Amino acid sequence: MNDSFPRIITLLRTERNITQKDAARDLNISQALLSHYERGARECGLDFLIKIADYYGVSCDYLLGRTSDRSGATLTVSDIPEPDDAPDNVMKGSTLPILNKKLIANSLNIIFDLLQKLDNQDLTNQVSLYEMVAVYKAFRLLYSANPQNSSSFFSIPDNTFQGFSNASLSIIEAHIRSLTAGKAVDGMKPIENPAPLGMSFESINSDYQLFASSLMNLIRNAEKAMDFTNNKE
Repeated sequence: MNDSFPRIITLLRTERNITQKDAARDLNISQALLSHYERGARECGLDFLIKIADYYGVSCDYLLGRTSDRSGATLTVSDIPEPDDAPDNVMKGSTLPILNKKLIANSLNIIFDLLQKLDNQDLTNQVSLYEMVAVYKAFRLLYSANPQNSSSFFSIPDNTFQGFSNASLSIIEAHIRSLTAGKAVDGMKPIENPAPLGMSFESINSDYQLFASSLMNLIRNAEKAMDFTNNKE
C-alpha cells in the first residue's frame, strides 16, 4: 500500500476511541490481521480499502495520503479562508494571543508582497516552506503536550521530528540565502535583480502603512526573545 495507510487507519481508530478488537469485528476481519495492517506488516486489497474508508467515513485518497482533506477534496486557493474572516472574539480572556496573531499575520503580508515583487517561484516556495515548518513545530509542541493525543496524527515519529524539522529549517535557510545572493542551488532559479528588496525604515512605513508598525513590533519582540536588545553595551 504505502507508508501513510497504516498511520492513518490507526489515527482514525484512536480518534474515535475504538479498540482494535471492536474495529476488527466491525470490519469482519481478525484482530491479528487489522494489527498487521496498522503496523504496515501486510498490505490490504482494494475491497478492504473501500470497506475501511466507508467505516471511517473518509475517502480512499485520504487513506492513501493523497490528500489531507478527509472527504478527498482537492484544496484550491478559493477554498482557503482568509485569516481576517475569523472573528477576534473567538479568543476569550487575554488579548495577547490576538495581538501576537495580528503582528505575525501583518508581517507575513509584507514578506509575501516582497516575494510577489521579485516574481521568483522557487524563492517563494522556499520562504513559504520555512514558515510552514516553523508553524508545524509550534503546533506539534502544543499537540504533544497532552499524552492522550494520538502520535499517529503525524507521519514523523515523536523522537525524530525535532531533529528533522531543525535540519529542514537549516537546509531551507541555506537555499534562501543562495537564491537571494543570485546563486542557483539544487536546480532552483536565483533572483536576478535584488532591487525590489531595497528597504529602509522610511520606505517600509511608506509602502506598508497598515502593516509597518506590526513588523517593527515583531522585530523588537523577536530580538528581545533572542536577548539581542538586552545585551547591548
